[in-house]
Amino acid sequence: MRVLGVDPGLTRCGVGVVEGVAGRPLRMLGVGVVRTPSDAELGERLVAIERGIEAWLDEYRPEFVAVERVFSQHNVRTVMGTAQASAVAMLCAARRGLPVALHTPSEVKAAVTGMGRAEKDQVGAMVTRLLRLDAPPKPADAADALALAICHIWRAPAVNRLQQAHAAARVPRIPVRKVTR
Repeated sequence: MRVLGVDPGLTRCGVGVVEGVAGRPLRMLGVGVVRTPSDAELGERLVAIERGIEAWLDEYRPEFVAVERVFSQHNVRTVMGTAQASAVAMLCAARRGLPVALHTPSEVKAAVTGMGRAEKDQVGAMVTRLLRLDAPPKPADAADALALAICHIWRAPAVNRLQQAHAAARVPRIPVRKVTR
């Protein structure tokens, strides 16, 4: 399974590609950041993020895209920018017919470190260890993108089994006809 992880942001949008399956060693294929100038117009910044993500999709051809689910923060302006960058990533994936998974920050931290409230440096250290890297990816947005991809690789089999079980448990609805005399 090849997953593009996206840690959305308007100034720095972390991207990372990981390949592997749950229970086996994982391999990092690429990591980086799509940057936009903070003084540029919003529309220009979103187009730059789109172009950056499209380039990653072209180069690495992932099967899935994992995006950090936007959560409420105190700064509404930051939340809006993150949500807009997140939407661009989802749009790029949907345009190509790629499945998109949204993972909360605490899900990602718990999957990678075992603690849902882990600090950024702990996430970076575990990503470094799990992918057998020489040093943590910088900036933290890049490490977070890799953590998202790892989280998805590890969680996808369980999520798929759960979805299949739910589908199998659904009782087919038999239409009832009203009888009139």
